[in-house]
Amino acid sequence: MVMGMVLMYNDMDRTLEGGAPVSKKVMVCVTQQKTCDRLIQYGNEILDDKQDELFIIHVAHYQFKFLGNTKEGEALEYLYEKALEYGAQLTVVRSNDVLETLIDLVEKYGITHVILGESGEVSESDNLVHKLESRIKNKVNIIEVPALA
Repeated sequence: MVMGMVLMYNDMDRTLEGGAPVSKKVMVCVTQQKTCDRLIQYGNEILDDKQDELFIIHVAHYQFKFLGNTKEGEALEYLYEKALEYGAQLTVVRSNDVLETLIDLVEKYGITHVILGESGEVSESDNLVHKLESRIKNKVNIIEVPALA
C-alpha cells in the first residue's frame, strides 16, 4: 500500500471502487493476556478466505511490562503461540507513543479492519480506543469488542 493512499471499498462485495477484489487485513490490538485470546478469535472469525490476513499487534509503552505481565518471556511466548495457532503475523513493539505507533502500523500493513477491546477509561481524553477511532475511522473498519461482564 502506498503511504497516504486510502483504498475505499465496499465491504459487502469486497471490491475496490474500480471492481478489483480486495482482501481483508485484520489487525487485532491486544493488551491484557487474559482478554487477548477472545479478541484474536473474533478477528479470525471475520476473515473470509485464504487471501485475508490476520495481524496480532501489541504496543507496549516503555514504562509498562508486555501484556501487563511481570514475566515478559512467558507473555511473549503466549502471543507467539496464539499467532501460530491462528496463522497470524505477530508484531510486538515498545514505543513512547502508542497511538502514533498503532496508526503507523495500520498504514504500514494496509489494514482494513481494526479489532479492539473495550477501554476501561471513562474520560475520552484518556481513552486510547476513542483517540484511535477518531484518527483512523474514515480509513478502516473499527470493531470494538465489549468486555465480558
